[in-house]
Amino acid sequence: MRVLGIDCGTERTGYGVIDSDGRVHRMVAAGVIRTGAQAPLAERLAQIAAALRQVIAAHGPEAAAVEEVFYSANVKTALKLAQARGVALLCVAEAGLELGEYSPLEIKISVVGYGRAEKRQVKLMVRSLLQLECNLDSQDAADALAVAICHATRRWELVR
Repeated sequence: MRVLGIDCGTERTGYGVIDSDGRVHRMVAAGVIRTGAQAPLAERLAQIAAALRQVIAAHGPEAAAVEEVFYSANVKTALKLAQARGVALLCVAEAGLELGEYSPLEIKISVVGYGRAEKRQVKLMVRSLLQLECNLDSQDAADALAVAICHATRRWELVR
């Protein structure tokens, strides 16, 4: 199964596409959609949508997974994140993809085996699980790949 993982943000939205049978995962593509921090939010959301549509068209995933909104002490930041997440959900729905939504805890447990893992631990495990020879340049792309791995693993556990 080909899975698109999305790590939402208004300045940097990570994406990762993997092929997986639920146990063995292979990276197809990964990257970051960058928007201008000074641009109006509506313009940034439109850029994210256009780029996600291109990723979906280019790689043809069968499913997509997005991290759930986590509690933030800064309400304004949480609302912006929720808006970017809404754009991602819209793009997934438009493409007719199966959708998985996971908490940060679920993703970390699935990838690292420990729900309080640090970002660098997640990045190292993503590299290991995907058998990558070099480090991923972006934490956002690594997080998106972790979301995709989580979905592929969870889906495989449900069907076996």
